[in-house]
Amino acid sequence: MLHSIAPINGRRIRIAVVGCGRISRNHIKAIAIHHERAELVAICDTQPELLSHAQQYIDEVSEENSGTRFNPVQFTSYTDLLSATGASGTTPVDLVVLATPSGLHSEQVIAAAKAGLHVCTEKPMATRWADGVAMVKACDEAGVRLFVVKQNRFNSTLQLVKRQLQAGRFGQMAMVAVNVFWQRPQSYYDQARWRGTWEFDGGALMNQASHYVDLLNWLVGPVESVSASMATLGRTIEVEDTAALQLRWRNGALGTMAVTMLTYPKNLEGSITLLGEKGTVKIGGPAVNQIEHWAFADESPDDALIEQASFETTSVYGFGHPLYYSNVIGALQGKEMALCDGREGLRSLELLVGAYRSARDGRTVHLPLEY
Repeated sequence: MLHSIAPINGRRIRIAVVGCGRISRNHIKAIAIHHERAELVAICDTQPELLSHAQQYIDEVSEENSGTRFNPVQFTSYTDLLSATGASGTTPVDLVVLATPSGLHSEQVIAAAKAGLHVCTEKPMATRWADGVAMVKACDEAGVRLFVVKQNRFNSTLQLVKRQLQAGRFGQMAMVAVNVFWQRPQSYYDQARWRGTWEFDGGALMNQASHYVDLLNWLVGPVESVSASMATLGRTIEVEDTAALQLRWRNGALGTMAVTMLTYPKNLEGSITLLGEKGTVKIGGPAVNQIEHWAFADESPDDALIEQASFETTSVYGFGHPLYYSNVIGALQGKEMALCDGREGLRSLELLVGAYRSARDGRTVHLPLEY
């Protein structure tokens, strides 16, 4: 079980990145930043050209981070990668990082767990509730750790707001509003056959807005119920490109979440507004990177940190991956508690699945879901 997992000390954490699409660069760079504590020993993708692009980026990162010099072994088969791991394998690995299509996460996590490897999976951890539960169970039984990427939690803007919530500065929370107004053209979905499918991807809510769904739980607390409407209005895909949610939290707060990938002509806003009896905050910008409004009934030294916490970004991913990896590495070394483990991943997956069930059945869904 998790409490008996032996820490990895006296050497660098050996990491394999599986899936060399666009998000893999964030992982590669974060590993390079932590090259004194971690090393990239393998990369894997079924498409050789993506492996080649990943290697080129690894070489670029090596120039930026002195002492990195990763020379990962390349695999075109996940099965071959797992077969090469282990103490007697040709490529010993401690942690497998899955940057693959969401619908593959469950079987890949379970396979890694059976091979005795720790696993880190990109969001969402799965596209089905039962798959997420099975992933946590498999890792528990194998005595390995499961991490789910939630890098937005580490954004300086959100960390600052989280402290105010923990300090009770908002008083009774009344209303929470989340807007994800982004642009994903048809060409984005046409880049790969798995994109925009129920089986492997999920829609605007499951995929693009997944991190914002996580913030609903992480910032405000457990959600009691969700009512959702979804539609496919402007893209030729199986899943939704637009969604609207009505939410009720266990603490009494009410809220909304509006998501669309049809914003013209580019990403407009990724925001969360918190309205309490004693405080009001809006974090906006294209990716919750700017504190746009900040007002509290009392005063705190944190009030002087608003401008410092805001940052510029051209990417919806933000800059949280290095801080996220710092925690993952620390957890594997036995020095920190894992902040984004499999059970944390289940919290946001539960809300996602509840919203999809609500839209499908035309009813309010109450949480938690049954295991």
